[in-house]
Order: sequence, then C-alpha cells, then structure tokens
Amino acid sequence: MPERARGAATAQRDVVDTVLGFARTLRHAGVAASPDRVEAMLSALGCLDVLDPGAVYWAGRLTLCAGPDDLDRYDAAFAAWFAGERPRAARPPGRPEVHLAASAPLDPGTGEGEDDGETPDLAVQASAAEVLRHRDVAQLTPAEREHLRRLFGLLVPAAPMRPSRRRRPSAQGAVHPARTVRRALRGGGEVSRLLHHRPQARPRRVVLLVDVSGSMAPYADALLRFAHAAVRARPGSTEVFTIGTRLTRVTREMRLRDTDRALAASGAAIPDWSGGTRLGEVLKVFLDRWGQRGTARGAVIVVCSDGWERGGTELLAEQMARLRRLAHAVVWVNPHKGRAGYEPLTGGMRAALPSVDHFVSGHSLAAFEELTGVLKDPRASHLSHARGGTPHGGRHPGKDPSHA
Repeated sequence: MPERARGAATAQRDVVDTVLGFARTLRHAGVAASPDRVEAMLSALGCLDVLDPGAVYWAGRLTLCAGPDDLDRYDAAFAAWFAGERPRAARPPGRPEVHLAASAPLDPGTGEGEDDGETPDLAVQASAAEVLRHRDVAQLTPAEREHLRRLFGLLVPAAPMRPSRRRRPSAQGAVHPARTVRRALRGGGEVSRLLHHRPQARPRRVVLLVDVSGSMAPYADALLRFAHAAVRARPGSTEVFTIGTRLTRVTREMRLRDTDRALAASGAAIPDWSGGTRLGEVLKVFLDRWGQRGTARGAVIVVCSDGWERGGTELLAEQMARLRRLAHAVVWVNPHKGRAGYEPLTGGMRAALPSVDHFVSGHSLAAFEELTGVLKDPRASHLSHARGGTPHGGRHPGKDPSHA
C-alpha cells in the first residue's frame, strides 16, 4: 500500500478509536451514547475538520445527546476526555486539515485519503487519557492529578439493589388477586385477564470505611473522591467513615455537591489524618456504635485500606468475622494489589481476608471503574475474589440468612 494511503488509514483509525473511547466515557457519565448515535457522529466528522475542537464538540453534542439532561454531562465528559474546557467554534489558524471519509474504516490498512503526516491532536489527547486511566494515582504528576480529578467527576458508582416488601404492577410475577378482581368487576364480573405484581427493588445501603493513615496518604484523595461520587449517586443509602487511630463519620460533609468543598470539609473533620492505624479497635467502635444498630446490617461494606495494623491481628480477625455476619457482602480495596507480584502477606490482610467476599485493587481510575461493577452485584461469582477456601460469592460459614 502506498505510504500516503497507509498514513491516512492510520489517522482515520485514530479518530474512530477516539470517538469510541469518548462514547464509553459518556456512558460512564450517564449519557446513553448508543451505537447508532456514535455512527452518526462518525458520519458527521467525515464532513468536518477533526482538528477543529469546535467542530468535534458540536458534532458530538448534536448526535450523542438525547435531551437537555445530557448536555451538562456531555460538557463535563468532553472537557475531561479531551483535556480542555468547552472549545470555541473557531479553528486555530495555521493548523493542517484532516478529513474523515463518510464511512471511516475500522481495520487499519484500508481506505483512501491524503496523509498530512500529523496525527490529530484529539486522538493524542484521548490516548493520553486512556493511558492515565490505568496509571497508579500515587505516581502521577500534579497536572495528571488535575486531569484525573475531572475524570473522577464522571464516575457514577452503581448501587446494589435488594427486594422490598412493597410490590409494583408487572407483566410477570405472582397474581395480584385484588387488582384482578377489581378489573373483573369493572368488566361485568368476568375474569378476562390475570394481573401480576412483583417485589419492588430498593437500593441496598453501602458503607465505605476509608483508611486515612500515613501509609495510605498517596491514595486517600482518590478514595475520598470515589466515596463522594458514591454519595452523590445515592445520598440516602450511602455512608462514609474514615478509619485510622479513630473512627470519623464524614457522610454529612460528603453530601456537599462540589467535590473539592466536600473533601476540604471532610479533611477539617478528620482528627487523625496521616496518623497510625488501629484497624481492629476502630472496627470494634464502628460495630458497637453503628454497625450493630443497623448501619452494617444487610449492607455492602467497603473497607479501603492497605491492611497495616499497629495493634493485634486477633482483634481485627474477630471484628471482621463479626462484620461479615452482619453485612450482605464485604469488599476490601487495597491499592497495593494493583502492583505486579503483590501478595497479601501483612498480618492485617491475612487476618481480614477470610471474612472478605471481594479483594480488589484501588490504585487507578480503571480499578475504581471495576469496583463500581463489584458494588452493583457483590455476590456475582465471576468477580475478583481472594478468600481462601470459600467459593466465589459464597456465604461465609455462620452467616445469618436473614441479613442477606
């Protein structure tokens, strides 16, 4: 294949990958961005200059957004994905133009066009954002941290659901005798159709226990931002506590809408920031004061910690087993698990893991996106699990079925 044609095909492939990645970011932000809308955006870009930020912005806004509710999310996603604010309509002077064909090929090495020798900036920026999603947050530069914060603002952690005693009309399920009889009476007393109902799902409580000790300092900001996203998504069914040498409830501070204000208020309320760690004692305080009274009962408990324990591990193992008996599921998030060759050899982790349903990493944005899937269905058997001797998603011995 001629060099010019090969270069044009590569540029087209870069733009297609960029649009597909942007659509995935939009879906994380809550915008549907269905495949037919993505195809419409690619067709629109085939008639526009892909180096013009304004053209890319309006092509996506007019094709990917389904209504007024999507506009703010689209603006935030565009700024985060392309690492900039909402663009102006004018194209910067002196920039070479690269046009897509009306139907951009997905396979490299096909298609026709002219090669200007330069990869579109939006593809470069999108590739950098994709790489950033998998970077360890403890190793980022200040500029990368700022970009990652915008991406964190797009996270919408899914809430686990549970059946309630309330029921709602449904096309399937148990027969609703009262509604069936009322309908028959309105029709002359003859039952012509059976009406059904089924239990109505309600959000299950999620409790996050975030370790803010000195060993977790590089990850505390990211963990609290994830906690704020969870509270923002389900403010009525999400609780946040910080753990270290003391237990601090920061749910009220996390309910502030602005993320930076919420983190600043939480930091002011935490007296043991970057201190030591007494996980066993703090968990006992949580269970005695909050968990046993109902906060942990039937909830999904997320413990975010590296497992370093200054006290005795026997107390930690005892309190974790107690927590497991109360909770619907226990998830442990350890940022060090994302490192190659990591093994949970610390005394705290060895004591805690027998009572943990899912052991996941929390070192990058991609890891937090995986965590949202764990929270959506914490009993799913295919998710990451590290409890020795207990099947994936299995019930812990001694678990009270009434709390499931």
